[in-house]
Amino acid sequence: MRIALGVQYDGLAFCGWQSQPHGKTVQDALERALAEFAQTPLQTVVAGRTDTGVHGLGQVVHFDTDLARADFSWVRGTNAFLPETVAVQWAKPMPDDFHARFAAFERTYYYVLYVNPVRSPMLSHRAGWVHTSLDVAAMREAVACLLGEHDFSSFRAADCQSKTPVKDLYQIDVREQGDFVHFRFRANAFLHHMVRNLMGCFVAIGRGRHPASWMADVLAAHDRRAAVPTFMPDGLYLAEVGYPEHFAVPPPHIESMPWSAVWTDTP
Repeated sequence: MRIALGVQYDGLAFCGWQSQPHGKTVQDALERALAEFAQTPLQTVVAGRTDTGVHGLGQVVHFDTDLARADFSWVRGTNAFLPETVAVQWAKPMPDDFHARFAAFERTYYYVLYVNPVRSPMLSHRAGWVHTSLDVAAMREAVACLLGEHDFSSFRAADCQSKTPVKDLYQIDVREQGDFVHFRFRANAFLHHMVRNLMGCFVAIGRGRHPASWMADVLAAHDRRAAVPTFMPDGLYLAEVGYPEHFAVPPPHIESMPWSAVWTDTP
């Protein structure tokens, strides 16, 4: 039997998603909890690996098991053995052709950016921070050249394991809300550090260090050295993973986020 889980986690508490020998990752914590509840090892497959400091709102995993448990039992039983920084939100039996990674056709990331001369300790590790004002109109203008299928090598980490730098970026939205600027990125898939590297370039444009047209030059260079340093992970959230409708994957629970109303519309 194949079981899918929806998982939320605080990325600050972990050294990324992928299992490591030191055991301080989200995957390690989840698999330890599943093993405690099921009394047998269960290996998970994830929709997308996140880095240290990156949060998960709508992460999806699957595992195979011969155990028969009610959906709510997988949720409550696993959560009983998880730290407070990670929690299973839902569980659902899936057909054998469901695959958390390969059945997904899109991923959505949010980035929350706090723009204020003074940092807020209440937003520490929950939002990125810029202490100078930003030209949001210029950042929006820079979006157009990125949409569609492109070689995103200029925004790719050196240790990225993707087989190709070519990705299809469907949508980038930039919205202001008081002292916050909210970004939404939708694509078929993302390269390692791709969103954070895009954010670094957006912020550089917003601060007036480069014109909006510079983003197209960076994209065309196909060279990581053409862009600016990788931006902080603090405000980055894996928000949702898209699957074909027949799998009926539940939507993520984002209502607890104070800025959730910004993205109440359907992309």
